[in-house]
Amino acid sequence: MTRRSVIRGTGHYLPERIVENSWFEGQLETTDEWIRSRTGIERRHFAAEGQTTSDLAIRAGRAALERAGMTVADLDGIVLATSTPDLTFPAVATIVQAGLGMTRGFAYDVQAVCAGFIFALVNADAMIRAGQADRILVIGAETFSRIMDWTDRGTCVLFGDGAGAVILEAQEGAGTSDDRGILASDLNSDGSYRELLYVDGGVSSTGTAGQLRMQGNLVFRHAVEKLAKTAHCSLDKAGLTGADVDWLVPHQANMRIITATAQKMGLPMEKVVLTVADHGNTSAASIPLALSVADGQGRFKPGQLLVTEGIGGGLSWGSAVLRW
Repeated sequence: MTRRSVIRGTGHYLPERIVENSWFEGQLETTDEWIRSRTGIERRHFAAEGQTTSDLAIRAGRAALERAGMTVADLDGIVLATSTPDLTFPAVATIVQAGLGMTRGFAYDVQAVCAGFIFALVNADAMIRAGQADRILVIGAETFSRIMDWTDRGTCVLFGDGAGAVILEAQEGAGTSDDRGILASDLNSDGSYRELLYVDGGVSSTGTAGQLRMQGNLVFRHAVEKLAKTAHCSLDKAGLTGADVDWLVPHQANMRIITATAQKMGLPMEKVVLTVADHGNTSAASIPLALSVADGQGRFKPGQLLVTEGIGGGLSWGSAVLRW
């Protein structure tokens, strides 16, 4: 028998403030049509004044617990992915732990920007496989509106705030690709591409939070190539192919990247979960948000095969293959 990490519940939370593309027309030299045609984004959510990343994460965590029919007493730990923490330290995960009323187990953050949730998911899966934990709450949460340069129309129109969560639970499988749960994963980073996507501030450099900087055209080229490659790598590890995939749940960066990646994988768009139009790019939150939305709609059926992948600053990228 093989110990697997099975998704028992999903949840998400989006701030109440919805910002349509038209809002930017009064701030920048841009239009709703320009944003839609280049990104596929129509609207996004922004956190309210004083609303923190942990606030969003706590609500997403509660939603996942409710959908799973669990309480915090059932959890052994929390792994949280974010690039926009409340504080330099402690970890946002510990603030969420306290907010949920959880007084046992572990809680820590993972930082891999838009690939953060994949890295967090793989971390949690490894601990479950090793017997370190039986149930782990994995969260992706961001308030990217706090690090935007509102004069840069190439970046500030892309991002939104939100949080998504999944609960992983240990279950026994036969050790084959027919098992439920996470079957294989693939993680990568290459720091030589750091200047393609970064924030120009930090504790030991400027003493400020900084603002996001991105070379969009170069990021696009790397994203399409690397996302398709990592997805195929995970599928190969699981002994599966693109023909076995029922759903692709990609990082919701922009529609052009998602479409190009699906084409490289030979997948029709009918098999792709899309939330980018309503949420924008929510970085580490985008994949769990998409999982939760699709799960809530009843789109995933037991036994179906999902591939999820993301790429972010670093550059860091990765994927996971799981059976629902």
